[in-house]
Amino acid sequence: MGRLAEKLGLQERELAIYWDMTPVDTFGMFESWGGKERLRSKAERFYYFYIDNWDQPAKLYLMERGIKHAKILARISAPQKMIDDCVAGQGKGLIDKNYAIDALLADWLREKVVQADDPARLTLMETGTIEEPLDTSLPRRLENLPAGLAKVALRSTPAIILEEQLPEIVAAGNFFDIRANPRGRFVNALIDNGDRLTVTDLRTGIMWQRAGSDITNLRRVRENIKDLNLRRFAGYADWRLPTMEEAFSLLDPEVNGKGLHLHPCFSREQPFVFLADERKPGGYWFMDFKQATVFWASGTIPGGFARVCRSVK
Repeated sequence: MGRLAEKLGLQERELAIYWDMTPVDTFGMFESWGGKERLRSKAERFYYFYIDNWDQPAKLYLMERGIKHAKILARISAPQKMIDDCVAGQGKGLIDKNYAIDALLADWLREKVVQADDPARLTLMETGTIEEPLDTSLPRRLENLPAGLAKVALRSTPAIILEEQLPEIVAAGNFFDIRANPRGRFVNALIDNGDRLTVTDLRTGIMWQRAGSDITNLRRVRENIKDLNLRRFAGYADWRLPTMEEAFSLLDPEVNGKGLHLHPCFSREQPFVFLADERKPGGYWFMDFKQATVFWASGTIPGGFARVCRSVK
């Protein structure tokens, strides 16, 4: 493992490969901070191989992951037939088209890459930090809503929502949901408010924070919102968490360049956010902009991210 770590420039970090990591595991561990592994801190790093099948031919990569951290370290030049057979063995219906490696590929990687004296089959990837653009490419004002669109009043008061209510909520607004309504689409009429902080959807009358808070628990989220209101963030003092319907209104069937089902004017740093709604018999609802659906979980350890909104009067 020493020569591999040396080639990757990771001599000062413990390089332990998680051979059985799957795309489902990565969501549970890194997006929701849960799953089969208990993460100790945001500085913790995991390493695993995976196959990217978005473009042809499929490619094999080594990934470094942590909470809010994802970096492709290298591409591995494995036999293409071995990669293709691995994809075919899992079926081609995965939504995000990322595949776990199989046992045959794992054995090949151990011999040819991890334990090799010269891991020459690795091509290092660029690892520089990519800054998010501030330009939204949105209009600054609209005199009228685009043709065919009408204003929609969405629920803004928090509620207790049962799981069996979800299909009705999604259908009523024709919201996109990867599971409940994959053909749905709610069309927004977003404008740039010119403050680099917010955008407004003229169709729903909701002003949205473009970024949001770091991952934390619900108690801290509520404290952060109080602070935003005390200092009149973007000039207003009535910021709040969105309801389920309001958050659903932002979901886009297409994935943007940041890997989220959102307009690209929103930051990539909040992949899933707290909602104002609670779940019965227990827990809190979250909107997942990466998986394009809602889920529920505890509001603690540490909980989730937050993106606030307000109703425009």
